[in-house]
Amino acid sequence: MMPSLRTAAAPRSFILHSRLVSLAFALVVAVLAGCASPPGMPGDPVLMTGQAPAPAQEPGPKPLIPIGPLQAITPGQAGSHQIASTEPPRELWDRIRRGFAMPNLQNELVTDREQWYASRPDYIQRMTERSSKYLFHIVEELERRQMPTELALLPFIESAFNPQAVSSAKAAGMWQFMPATGRYFDLKQNAFRDDRRDVLASTRAALDYLQKLYGMFGDWHLALAAYNWGEGSVGRAIAKNQRAGLGTSYLDLNMPAETRLYVPKLQAVKNIVANPQAFATELPLIENHPYFQQVMITRDIDVTLAARLADVKLEDFKALNPSAHRPVIIAAGTPHILLPWDNAIVFQRNFDAYNQGQYASWTAWTAPTTMSPAEAARRTGMSETDLRSVNNIPPRMLIKAGSTLLVPRSAKMENDVTGHLADSAQVSLAPEMVTRRTIVKARKGESVATIARRYKLSAASVAEWNGVSASAAFKLGQQVVVFLPVKSRASSGRSNVKAVKRSTGKTVVKTKRR
Repeated sequence: MMPSLRTAAAPRSFILHSRLVSLAFALVVAVLAGCASPPGMPGDPVLMTGQAPAPAQEPGPKPLIPIGPLQAITPGQAGSHQIASTEPPRELWDRIRRGFAMPNLQNELVTDREQWYASRPDYIQRMTERSSKYLFHIVEELERRQMPTELALLPFIESAFNPQAVSSAKAAGMWQFMPATGRYFDLKQNAFRDDRRDVLASTRAALDYLQKLYGMFGDWHLALAAYNWGEGSVGRAIAKNQRAGLGTSYLDLNMPAETRLYVPKLQAVKNIVANPQAFATELPLIENHPYFQQVMITRDIDVTLAARLADVKLEDFKALNPSAHRPVIIAAGTPHILLPWDNAIVFQRNFDAYNQGQYASWTAWTAPTTMSPAEAARRTGMSETDLRSVNNIPPRMLIKAGSTLLVPRSAKMENDVTGHLADSAQVSLAPEMVTRRTIVKARKGESVATIARRYKLSAASVAEWNGVSASAAFKLGQQVVVFLPVKSRASSGRSNVKAVKRSTGKTVVKTKRR
């Protein structure tokens, strides 16, 4: 032990000075002890060191406040008191482990999923490497909300951290939002963007939803079941068990197989992250700092140009900005893009210096009437193939009036797409009506007008098909060309065919599609 700072021969002034120093040191220790209290209690501020909130704990030993001269701390004394770390974790996996706060689930389903993941190291490697772009942001948001950091692993289960993932049920993004649920949580879905794929917007919505579900059920396992199965389904399952006098925990409820496996999958991934060595797994290094930052954009800009100005590979740019599912980013609807941290300044410098023409080679065009893709292509100066491809228009569909299409932007066009159009743009399609060329015999006194009324056609069309005027009359038994819808010909034309047979005894039908 080091000798005391105070000796028997010390002068009175030095003794007084030592006591003042002791008092000051006691105050410092008290302050530090308060700072080292367990985080996560109601009303506590969120720690900014990266340490996630932890459950409330029993009070530990009271801090030792010296009342005499200062002395060196012995190893025994250091081991009997809590020492607060002043350094944040250096890698993100450790930060995630420190924030685990959900109760563990252990059953045969968890063991089965552990073995499934552990036997596929290549799959784990792809998932975890893909997650490295997004995990820091998700963990930051969870800690800010004081939520368990296990939830940062949920996209592994939902989408393998693929923001472009789309399920067979039309759920999209790494958090897999259905269209209606996405709209409920203010995730815009229109002709220019789908916020269910947006990294920031979808994460915000997912955590909002999970907090809402936890508030409803008071249990994270039930909240996760509701995220997968629906809150109504979980609520009804709980009510059914209550009526039967059965338990209402996650393991007690009767669920579909997918939901029954949902939490065990998350628990298995949590166990692997907690102790990868136990599963012969190696997690890629993800450093504990931001991967990307937001960069404001003030002009519509082509996706390829934005990636080039940022000096980022196109696939990496799309991975950070997956909601931009068109070849152009509309600034009025998407006022920011995400770029790797070191590329943000590069983009801004190159954007300001760009003088090679327009930033965007595409703009929006609204169809004034319902028309075919061929007609829309003619009006906008595109090939029909290109118009269908860039606007995802399938065969045998008409473009309904008011639809907003992406079309080439002329060199003289200076204005970008307006905010109203950027937020409301939709492409509405209607099935193209398939018709067959049909020849009927005219009745006595039949005219273009009466044929048109009988078959619910326009007189102008009947006149055009037969090369006569709209006021022309037909002779008894004269052949008249009409084009009838395929679906309605059998039903609406049955009585008409009978009428033709009664008057002429003959009906001729040719099957040429129009």
